[in-house]
Amino acid sequence: MTEQVIRKVLGEHAKLAVDPAGLDPAADLYELGLTSHASVNVMLALEDAFDIEFPDELLRKSTFGSVGAIRSALTELGVA
Repeated sequence: MTEQVIRKVLGEHAKLAVDPAGLDPAADLYELGLTSHASVNVMLALEDAFDIEFPDELLRKSTFGSVGAIRSALTELGVA
């Protein structure tokens, strides 16, 4: 469920060159077109979707570099 929401948010906010639904969890989102501006929009949408707030220590490029990295960060924040 969590990964589906991540992919939905990416589809709506990341402006990737490919459909996030079929991405390998380790695929580099920045290589696929994610910009720093779009990553902020993704972060804000994830915060809304999961009713969380990313702490300062997770506000780095690597946190939003792949579906797997985002899932790991959310798990760290207690999102199942």
